[in-house]
Amino acid sequence: MTRVNTASLLELRQATKRFPAGEGGAVTVIDDVSLGVGAGEILALLGRSGCGKSTLLRMLCGLSPASSGEVRYKGRTVVGPQPGISMVFQNFALFPWLTVLQNVELGLEAQGIGREQRRKRALQAIDMIGLDGFESAFPKELSGGMRQRVGFARALVVNPDVLLMDEAFSALDVPTAETLRNDLLDLWLERQIPTRAIVMVSHNIEEALLLADRVVILDSNPGRVKEDLRVDIKHPRDRDSRPFKQLMERIYGVMTRAGVTAQVARATGIGYRLPQAHVGQMLGMLEELSLAERGGSVELAQLAAMTQMTVDDLFPILEALELLDFARVSGQLVELTRHGRSLVEADILRRKVIFGEHLLRKVPLADHVRRVLDERARQRAPKGRFLRELEDFLTEEEAERVLAVIIDWGRYAEIFAFDAGAGLFSLENPVADATPR
Repeated sequence: MTRVNTASLLELRQATKRFPAGEGGAVTVIDDVSLGVGAGEILALLGRSGCGKSTLLRMLCGLSPASSGEVRYKGRTVVGPQPGISMVFQNFALFPWLTVLQNVELGLEAQGIGREQRRKRALQAIDMIGLDGFESAFPKELSGGMRQRVGFARALVVNPDVLLMDEAFSALDVPTAETLRNDLLDLWLERQIPTRAIVMVSHNIEEALLLADRVVILDSNPGRVKEDLRVDIKHPRDRDSRPFKQLMERIYGVMTRAGVTAQVARATGIGYRLPQAHVGQMLGMLEELSLAERGGSVELAQLAAMTQMTVDDLFPILEALELLDFARVSGQLVELTRHGRSLVEADILRRKVIFGEHLLRKVPLADHVRRVLDERARQRAPKGRFLRELEDFLTEEEAERVLAVIIDWGRYAEIFAFDAGAGLFSLENPVADATPR
């Protein structure tokens, strides 16, 4: 169920976002989402990579207009960037030629604030966020954590009603991210910042549960609200407590239904959005599963902890393994299939054969590429030929990504070769039978 706060500061109302695709078509990224965040809330958005989390955030702040439906801030329709909404980005987004102080002052300058008042407020924000003494430093002189503190100071100096965070901690090492998260939470809980609501996009379930009052889980292709969960755990939260662990397990279960299994169930046709998983990652995961299996299966939360992977890292690999019938995800459990176990136990050359057989049988795009090559006299075909076909279903960027995935998988299995310089597929050294078995 979607919870829409009637007193929402910021909300989406039946909002849909589409992007152009080939032949005048369109790809729907966000579909009919209604969602609100009220005063006093931290809302976390979770979902597998590509579910539209960042697109949704850009819609909320007015950077990307909805194709249909509307975005409302304080009861008014959002038609562009709003002075009461600030954003903190993943990649810091600082101007390298400006000092810390100058970077923080930028937003105030855009609002027409006078120099003296601008300087006073910027210095207060820098002090509050823990960067006192670094006002004259340039970004290149700062660590990643300090640069992100500048990003927070720049967002908070304009006294926003709503603070949006697009994976704001993901580019930082674990200890630095932990420190910055705790500092932000302290500022929020102690009401040292004027912000009335926070919306954060994250790929880290534990991070979301440490901060958020609500967690919204998005389904994929297109992005829809799968579940809206209230986090009724008092701060400071103990990640080793039973309530915390139970909620983590529940979210993993929901995300599995919204992610891996659901995606594989929809895997039909050459336009399927293949997961971003390299062959080496898949083989490594199969090895981990083989070593970790107890009673024939492993819990998702345990697997994530064991491999130290976030949702965005883990789920694409599991989706690829399930797509190729090497692993099976059921609820919160993952297990090897008999084919996956055969692959793990095979030698290097036999692994290629098994992988190639499953690739041709289970992935329509791989089979399509191979058949096109088989049918041509010179057994060659340009990359552009397949890109044009994919763009009937996907955006140009997504078509490029999907084709890159199939090139990686096909090269490993040696069902075809690819010359990147010439942009040419061929059958120079195939070993797998092109006929699905």
